[in-house]
Amino acid sequence: MWNKILLVVIISVAVIAVLVGVFFVANRPQLLTITAPLPADFPTDGFSHTSFEVLLKRYVDASGEVDYERWHDTATDSRQLDSYLAAVSRFSPDATPKRFEKRTDALAYWLYSYNAYVIKSILLHWPLKSVTEVKAPIEARTGLGFFYQQRFLFGGTAYSLYAVENDKIRATFNDPRIHFVLNCASASCPVLRPELPAGDELEQLLQDSTTDFVSDPGNVRVDHEHKKVVVSTIFKWFRNDFINDLRRRGVPAENGVLDYIAGVAPEPLKADLKVAAGYEIEYADYDWTINSQD
Repeated sequence: MWNKILLVVIISVAVIAVLVGVFFVANRPQLLTITAPLPADFPTDGFSHTSFEVLLKRYVDASGEVDYERWHDTATDSRQLDSYLAAVSRFSPDATPKRFEKRTDALAYWLYSYNAYVIKSILLHWPLKSVTEVKAPIEARTGLGFFYQQRFLFGGTAYSLYAVENDKIRATFNDPRIHFVLNCASASCPVLRPELPAGDELEQLLQDSTTDFVSDPGNVRVDHEHKKVVVSTIFKWFRNDFINDLRRRGVPAENGVLDYIAGVAPEPLKADLKVAAGYEIEYADYDWTINSQD
């Protein structure tokens, strides 16, 4: 009897090993390399986001939506994006630290280069209705093809978008406001902003992006009738980031993410949230529809 049980265990382990192997072989990383010259007049010191900023101001409207169709069809601007990404591919805070003297310069690099590669991937796969259409051969979870399988070069090292967000940005900078600047090209993402400040000026962008995000009723809405607060799923996915930030600053967190939101919300939302203390938190469904201009 024990021999039969052992045989079943051996066969089960072998089958699982084969399935795992098939999964990883089928979903092996797909590296995108950029073949383009650096932007004209790219500095010998520091890192310039100007060429990318020019493109964002050209293709992003006041609501943060992107004219991917026109960008895709404009070869010169597609090449300009590639030139910016050529700089991203060559330089990084890890590979060339002297170009990023301030911590905020390094953070700006990771935030903007992430957003730039997201746009590049959209343009490569255009037309798209959702980033979830970029699928891995074996799609074990939503966004596997777009956020995990694709690899992009940052200072000569290949990372997935997932790794950049979690291993390079979240783990290094411990600032939950980054979640309101990173843009995943989807309707429920924070809006894409065309201004790309670095250095000391980045602080204002982080503050403004946070305030704008929580001020949008699509991201934070107090429902007094049903005694609940409906918030973006971002506050669920990254709950620990927001709670840990409160704790680092010595701010009470009895009401969870609502305490964080109340701390960054403008009036009258701040007063509304004070009344809503103790309300149930409901997380809104995430809309993965592309943030494209109609």
